[in-house]
Amino acid sequence: MPIRVLNKLPAIKILQNEDVFVMQKSRNTFKEQSSLKVLILNLMPKKIETENQLLRLLSNSPLQIDIQLLRIDGHVPKNTPVEHLNNFYCSFLDIQYKNFDGLIVTGAPLGLINFENITFWPQIEQLFLWAKEHINSILFICWAVQAALKVLYNLPKFTRKHKLVGIYQHNTISSHALLTKGFDEKFLAPHSRYSNFPKDVIYRNTDLEILAESDEAGAYLLISQDKRLIFITGHPEYDAMTLSQEYYRDLKLGLNPMLPDHYFPQDNPNLVPKISWRSHAYLLFANWLNHYVQKNVIKHLSSF
Repeated sequence: MPIRVLNKLPAIKILQNEDVFVMQKSRNTFKEQSSLKVLILNLMPKKIETENQLLRLLSNSPLQIDIQLLRIDGHVPKNTPVEHLNNFYCSFLDIQYKNFDGLIVTGAPLGLINFENITFWPQIEQLFLWAKEHINSILFICWAVQAALKVLYNLPKFTRKHKLVGIYQHNTISSHALLTKGFDEKFLAPHSRYSNFPKDVIYRNTDLEILAESDEAGAYLLISQDKRLIFITGHPEYDAMTLSQEYYRDLKLGLNPMLPDHYFPQDNPNLVPKISWRSHAYLLFANWLNHYVQKNVIKHLSSF
C-alpha cells in the first residue's frame, strides 16, 4: 500500500522526489479505496496450474484484489475440463462493458504458428485493442508479448531456430524504474519459447524501453512510454517443476527436446531442480500492482 500521511507533511516532497508514492489525508477518517479488479486471459494449456501460479504471486500483497478469469469465446482447450471453464471463466461478451484496473495475458504454446493460422486470432486482436482503451495497466507474458507487439505495434513475428528454454541470468538496466524497484543488479528467471525479440527492431519501431535483459535470453522486461503496457518475455510465474514437466512431456511425445539450460542440478534430469527466481517473481508482480495498477486507479479517482 502507499504511504498515507497528513497533508503538507515536509517528508512528502522528499519522498515524491525519490519516486515513493505518498497519499495525503486529513485528520478525518480516511476513506478506503475499493478493491483492485484484475482480469486474467489464461491461454496456457494447463489452465488450473497457471491459475495457481499467478494467484500465488498476486496474493503476496496487502491489497485486496478481485480476480476475473477470461476465456477465448468458443475455444475448447484440450487440457482443462470444460466444467472448470464454465464455472470459473467468463467470455469477452460478459465483460466488454465492465471496468478493470489490470489485465494479465499469459503465454501460449503457439510460437511456431503464424498469427493468421491461429483460430482465435481475431478475438486476440479485438481484446488487445479493447484493453488498451479500457484498462489501466496490461501485463503480457511470453507468447502474449509477441502477439501484442503485432497487434499494438505491427511488428512481424520473429522465431528462433532452436527453442530457448532454461533459467537465465538477467541484468537490471534501469534500477530507478518503479517496475524494477528493489531488483538486484542480477537476477534469474525462466524462459520457454521460440519467440525472439530483437532489440534493434524494438528500439527502431516502438516506444518501448527495455528495463532488464539477459546475455543469453535477450530482452526480458519492457515498458511503454506511457507506462501502461508491460512485457515479460519469460515465465517468472513458473513453479520449480514446470520446466521439468515440459521436458518430460516433450520427451514422451518423441520431440527430442533440449535439456533446459542451467536448470537440472549437474544437468541431470533425474535430479530435482531448485527454484531460484521466486523472490524476483514476487517483487515484479508486487511492483506492478503497487506502482502501475493501483497508482493509476488512485490518480484517476483523485481527479474527480
